[in-house]
Amino acid sequence: MTGGGVLRVGNASGFYGDRFDAVREMLTGGPLDILTGDYLAELTMLILGRDRLKDPARGYAKTFLRQLEDTLGLAVERGVRIVTNAGGLNPAGLADSIRALADRIGVPVRVAHVEGDDLMPRYAGREGVLTANAYLGGEGITACLRAGADVVVTGRVTDAALVSGAAAAHFGWASTDHDRLAGAVVAGHVLECGTQATGGNYSFFTDHDANTLRHPGFPLAEIAADGSSVITKHPGTGGAVTVGTVTAQLLYETAGARYAGPDVTARLDTVRLTQDGTDRVRIDGVRGEAPPPTLKVGLTRLGGWRNAVTFVLTGLDIEAKAALVREQMEAAFDAAERRPASAEWTLARTDHPDAAVQEEASALLRLVVRDADQDAVGRVVSGAAVELALGSVPGFHMTAPPGKGEPYGIFEAEYVAAADVPHIAVLPDGSRTELPPPAETREFTPLAEPPLPEPPTHDGTFRRAPLGLVAGARSGDKGGSANVGVWARTDAAWRWLAHELTADRLRELLPEAAGLPVTRHVLPNLRSLNFVIDGLLGAGVAAQARFDPQAKAVGEWLRARHLDIPEVLL
Repeated sequence: MTGGGVLRVGNASGFYGDRFDAVREMLTGGPLDILTGDYLAELTMLILGRDRLKDPARGYAKTFLRQLEDTLGLAVERGVRIVTNAGGLNPAGLADSIRALADRIGVPVRVAHVEGDDLMPRYAGREGVLTANAYLGGEGITACLRAGADVVVTGRVTDAALVSGAAAAHFGWASTDHDRLAGAVVAGHVLECGTQATGGNYSFFTDHDANTLRHPGFPLAEIAADGSSVITKHPGTGGAVTVGTVTAQLLYETAGARYAGPDVTARLDTVRLTQDGTDRVRIDGVRGEAPPPTLKVGLTRLGGWRNAVTFVLTGLDIEAKAALVREQMEAAFDAAERRPASAEWTLARTDHPDAAVQEEASALLRLVVRDADQDAVGRVVSGAAVELALGSVPGFHMTAPPGKGEPYGIFEAEYVAAADVPHIAVLPDGSRTELPPPAETREFTPLAEPPLPEPPTHDGTFRRAPLGLVAGARSGDKGGSANVGVWARTDAAWRWLAHELTADRLRELLPEAAGLPVTRHVLPNLRSLNFVIDGLLGAGVAAQARFDPQAKAVGEWLRARHLDIPEVLL
C-alpha cells in the first residue's frame, strides 16, 4: 500500500459510547480511503479491565463489533480500510471475532492486529494493578496495511497513531520522515475526538447555525504526501469546520510546543491553520523531531470503594443548614464502628434569592466518602443520611437515596524504555512481525517560552466582563492533571491575552487551582495559551475526585469569570 495523491482518512468514534450510527454515516456520506475509530481512554481501560476479570475472552469494545454487523460489507464494497483501537486489552480476541462475523455474513475480509502494548505480566506483582499498557505508535498499523489488511485492530496505541500509521503505509514514509509523520500526527489529533473538530463542545457554538449543530458530522482529513492536510467533513453533514474548531481540538489534552509521541515529537508551535473554503481548514508547516527513547505506560488499579450523597438545602440560612447537616453526619461517622477513611464536603451555591422556581431556591451539599472497605462507605453513610429525614434542617431531602457504595479506580502513568516493549504486527496470514524501536530518539525537554507580542495600545478604558467575550477555551484531563487551552479570536485580543492571563492570574480566576502547580505554555501561531493544572483531578477520572472529574467544563468556567478587559476589544 504505497501511493500518492491525497489520502482521505475519516473518524467514526471519539470514545467508547460515541454515536453508534457514525460508522455507517461515514461510509455512505462520501469517498474515504481509511476509516478510523478511537474507543480508548484512561477510564475505558479500567472498564475493560473489569470486563476481563469476569471473562478473559473479553476486554475489547463490543460496540465496535455490533457496528460492523451491517457495515463491514459496505466498507469492503467501497474499498475503505478500517483501523481501530477497539481491541483494547484483547486485540487478538476482537480480530478473531471480526473474522467469525465476516464468515457468518459472507464478506471476505483480511484482518490483522497489533499487540505488545499489554505489560501486565511486568506489573502483576504490584498491588491492585488491573491493567498496564504502553502507548505504542503507528508502525504496527503501517505493517498491517502494507500486508494488505482490510481491518486493523490495535490495543493501546496513541490516538493519533491510527491516522499517522495509515498515512505512513500509504505514502511509504520511513520512520525518520519526522516532518511528514508530525503533520499526520497533528491531523490525527484533530480527528481523534470525532465531532469536537466539527463544532461539538465549541465555545462559540452560537456563531454556527443551530440546525447544523444538532447532528454534527464526523471529521475527515485529506492528507498529502508532505504531511500537510485539510480537515473537512462529508458534504451536507451538520456542524462546521473552522480555524476556531480546529484550534480548540488542537489544544485539547495537549500541553507545550513539543507534543511527544512514540513515533515522532510534533512541534505544535510550527502548526499553521488557514481557512481553505467552507468547512475546510488547511494544516501545514508542521515540523517534527525524533521521539523520546521512552514510552508512556498507563496503569489502572482499583483504589477502593466510594459513596456519595447530595443533600438539597432550600431557601434561607443555607450556610447554617449546611453546617448542621455536616455536624450530624460527622457525629454519626464518629459513633460508627469504623468511619470512612476520607469524607469530602462541597457546598454548591446554586440558590438564587426570591426565586420563582423551587429548584432555583436550592443549594446542593455534596458528600463523597472513600475507603478500602465497602462496609465503611455503605450502611454507615446511607443509614446516617436517611435517619436525618425528620430530624435535621427544614425542608430536608436528597437528590437520591445513597447506595451501598461502588468501586473506584486510579490511573497512573510511568515511562519505560521503548526498546523494552514489543511492538508486534500480526498480519492477515497469521505471521508475526516485530517492529524495531525508533532508530533515532531525542530526550524530551520543554522548549523555552517564546517572546510575547507587544501589548495592544488602547485609550485605557476597561470594562468588567467575562473572559469568554474575547477568548475561547477547551479543557480536559490527563491523569490527575487538567489541561485548559485558551485562544484569542483576534490578533489584538491575543496581544492582550498573552500578557494578562498568567499562571498566577489563572489561579485567581479559578480558586480551585490555588496552591496547585500551574504551567503555562505559549503558542503564538495558534494565538493560544495552554495551561496544565497538576493535581486538580486527584487520582484521575476514575477516582471521581471532583464535580467535573474529567475537567470538561473547566475552560467554560474560566470563560465565565469576569476581569477588566480593554473596551476596544469588546
